[in-house]
Amino acid sequence: MSPGDGIERLIRPDLARFAGYAARKSLETVEGTTAVPVENIIKLDANENPYGFSPRVSQALAAYPDLNIYPDDQQTGLRELLAGYTGVEAEHIVAGSGSNQLIDLLLRLFISPGDEVINCVPTFGLYRFSTELCGGVLVEVPRDRDFAIDVAAVKAAISKKTKMICLANPNNPTGTVTARSDIRQLLDTGLPLLVDEAYYEFCGETVAALVRQHKNLLVLRTFSKWAGLAGLRVGYGLFPPSIADYLLKIKIPYNVNVAALVAVRESLRDIDYLMASVRAIIAERERLFTKLKRLKWLRPFPSRANFILCALLKGEATELRQKLEDRGILVRYFDQPRLENCLRISVGKPEHTDALIKALQEIEGTF
Repeated sequence: MSPGDGIERLIRPDLARFAGYAARKSLETVEGTTAVPVENIIKLDANENPYGFSPRVSQALAAYPDLNIYPDDQQTGLRELLAGYTGVEAEHIVAGSGSNQLIDLLLRLFISPGDEVINCVPTFGLYRFSTELCGGVLVEVPRDRDFAIDVAAVKAAISKKTKMICLANPNNPTGTVTARSDIRQLLDTGLPLLVDEAYYEFCGETVAALVRQHKNLLVLRTFSKWAGLAGLRVGYGLFPPSIADYLLKIKIPYNVNVAALVAVRESLRDIDYLMASVRAIIAERERLFTKLKRLKWLRPFPSRANFILCALLKGEATELRQKLEDRGILVRYFDQPRLENCLRISVGKPEHTDALIKALQEIEGTF
């Protein structure tokens, strides 16, 4: 190799073609592109908690004396705290820098190049992202017209190469909940079943207790949504103890930072405060759905999460997203099959709903 040759030729060929994951726009990216000052922009594009975190978190972080000390790599205290919250023993629990990191670790644990992962689409894009990073093959099984999973089709898609089934519950971006009876049927296949419960607190339905009974059940949760800790990146999973042990071995050392540990501790000491915010979001979700349904050119889908997927019956979703952004309202568009003309709208505060509906009413005449 001559000095002028680029090192790019040594990059893994599969990663040279890798498309990556399309995250939502940050406020830094939007600043200066609209007439609306950044402090007045309404973020309804990333399913963040508009009420924020517990006041106890900022107080505890300001007083924490040991930021210069590494956290406990085995997460001993954190796992015990999470056991108290979930009712599942600490030996089943592993935490990560967001539940996204745990998705990545699980796929690294099970997937070798050429192995297959079954994905019920449309759904959360990170399952594809991590599968492809591992050199795996994503087998897509379409959901039905109401975005429910097709259990028979999932079973029919299983081959000798299948290593995992991924299931977001509630599903993102559709807000659909999968019945426990369907989940039990998938567990009966014996394959590792990843049930991603990132939005559990907004629907109240969980299969966490089944982890003790099924050696192939992998349940993920996060503090990003209900507890308002998206910026601190802390999630956790409930696994068979043997799988938890493997994850502790292969994770990056100190993968949950001390600020996140403090925030989890204080959040779990202030559950009543946080669940009051969750109840407010649920109530606002229903109000937003009702108001969207009154707009005859939109079709909102019922949701059990903290967002609503909305199909346009006329006009283009990309154009509508831009018109809303020009007015300082950010929503999410997905350029995916079954979602080509849909927007996902996170549930905000009542004043955010009112501003959104007013903007949609003003825009309607331009379509």
